[in-house]
Amino acid sequence: MRADTMRPNDGTDVEPIDVEDFVDTATAKGMAELETARLALENGTSHVRDFARRMIEDHTKANEKLASLASQEGLEIADDATLMDQAQAMILKVQDGESFDEAYIDNQIVAHEQTIELFERGATIEDTEIARFAESTLPKLREHLEMVKALKNKRSGN
Repeated sequence: MRADTMRPNDGTDVEPIDVEDFVDTATAKGMAELETARLALENGTSHVRDFARRMIEDHTKANEKLASLASQEGLEIADDATLMDQAQAMILKVQDGESFDEAYIDNQIVAHEQTIELFERGATIEDTEIARFAESTLPKLREHLEMVKALKNKRSGN
């Protein structure tokens, strides 16, 4: 980890992250998000498909912005094959219909909690556009988490 890529810890419990690690992990998570959303479009019920469409729209924009920023800062992004291998490890494999919905929703809750933690760490990267991107993306990620939790509550009748 390079010392010049980190901000001093401001007393929060967020562990800093190296800028390259953040970009690679965030990119792989973004790819996994798109792939699981595509599965949801094929296999989910209508409410899950609606949520998946929103995930595709929002995460495509975020992925494109991150790739652009990484390029501007001269950061190399892992090749597509490597990123897809990482993304595949994050993608759920389940059946169609109701059981798919439940698995997808549970996956999205965990995935968004992990991604929020990653982006909180990314926001600690010292004085870069990447840190500002991470910080500005957090509200949308938190909104997605609340949306998927509401979807879970709706499905379970709460």
